[in-house]
Amino acid sequence: MIVSTRDLSGRLERYRASIGSPTTSGLPQPTAPAGARASDLADRLAVALDGEVTSSAEGSIVRCEGISRRLDVDRARLATLPGQPAADIPLVFLDTETTGLATAAGTIAFLIGLGWWEADRFRQVQLLLPDQGEERALLTALEATIPAHSWLVTYNGRSFDWPLIVARYRMARRPPPIHAGHLDLLPIVRRLFRHRMPDARLQTAEAELLGLRRIGDVGGWEIPGRYLEFLRGGSAAGLVEVVRHNDQDVRSMAQLLAHLADGLADPDQRLTAPPGDLAGLSRAYAREHRLREALACLNAASDRPLGNEASSRVVLPPGSPPPVSTTDDAPWWSPRRPADFGGRANGGAGIRSPGHSRLDAVWTDERIAIDRAHILRRLGRPAEAARIWEGLAAGPGRTAIQATIELAKIHEHRLRDRPTALAVALRGLDLLERRRRMGRYEPTLEADLRRRVSRLSRSPARATPARIPGQVSPGRPGSRA
Repeated sequence: MIVSTRDLSGRLERYRASIGSPTTSGLPQPTAPAGARASDLADRLAVALDGEVTSSAEGSIVRCEGISRRLDVDRARLATLPGQPAADIPLVFLDTETTGLATAAGTIAFLIGLGWWEADRFRQVQLLLPDQGEERALLTALEATIPAHSWLVTYNGRSFDWPLIVARYRMARRPPPIHAGHLDLLPIVRRLFRHRMPDARLQTAEAELLGLRRIGDVGGWEIPGRYLEFLRGGSAAGLVEVVRHNDQDVRSMAQLLAHLADGLADPDQRLTAPPGDLAGLSRAYAREHRLREALACLNAASDRPLGNEASSRVVLPPGSPPPVSTTDDAPWWSPRRPADFGGRANGGAGIRSPGHSRLDAVWTDERIAIDRAHILRRLGRPAEAARIWEGLAAGPGRTAIQATIELAKIHEHRLRDRPTALAVALRGLDLLERRRRMGRYEPTLEADLRRRVSRLSRSPARATPARIPGQVSPGRPGSRA
């Protein structure tokens, strides 16, 4: 059947007329334009939250600004810590509440909490989206709040909040706001304090570090449902607790920075900090190659006994095995044995990567001594590092074998003492043989030590190869094997 162009045009005109006619479409017609609906939602939201409606050609949003609070922070002292911006760079704290936990196109940030310092006062503003069609107005207001030379401060915002906001700008075909840097507090809390906290959530950090405990706080899983219920025509009263939750999140991030400035950034107060915190700070300094500051932290941590302050603060999930120290003589195959020996995590081979470095592992005197030895070696002080490894090699367990490998490296490559390096490596093989008799086989460490002994035995200083424990000597010509 052939249909002419004129017939197709007639059909199209009749279809357009039918959908444009309220009497022939058969579909329910909207009772009010979209703009009127958004205006009504914005008014209801502003009344419930004691905010104000801000309208523009792009749409309407609700802006809530609370009373600014006095919050002192020594930015100059804070800037001395690793990863912190310079003291003269403005900081903009950002936290979002969203319609879901994904960063894909279907997730929208309906509440953006912002905070910044004005002199010694901390000012907070919250931008709310009354309807999803007003998102362009929200993006414009956010862009006007972030100076191009400022740093963003978030808590897990590098992985969630900011990628979500960038996705929304791209969906609107607009570039995201320009900023000079991004300071995410979650990695800092994990590196410095995770060893004495049950987890690294913001509310846990508030309780453990700031002594704050929320009462009647809304759960994160409830927040998307409350907003969607409001969009369906529900009351805006359910969002009051959501706004309070977001307000506290932003303020807690600022208080965490002030806590860092008053505690670990102050050289005098640092001396009274828990040794585990100092050890974590040392690793943060070492990542930036600030080795002298790293060693100073470890020396301060070594001067005071650890006691039970680290392990007593660790709360494990129900059914989890208790933590064990690095000196525990658990079987090599046991998942309960911690494997934190410094160096790179999951990289290299042999002694450089016995396992992944757990951020929540309990700090012990042994772990601190291991980090001190690594830092001393990197500072070009091999004799001092060798003394630490010598003490560790005299201890029990798998760590003693690892220490003999590190000690052999120092004697061979730094102190140029190959006979001593060979003797230390042979001692490590003796320790391995003892563990083998107890049914605890260490194939990776044994392969490392055997290669090392084989190479050192070929030194011109020795006329005959050294006998490796556990290896049968080859027979000489003319004699029985």
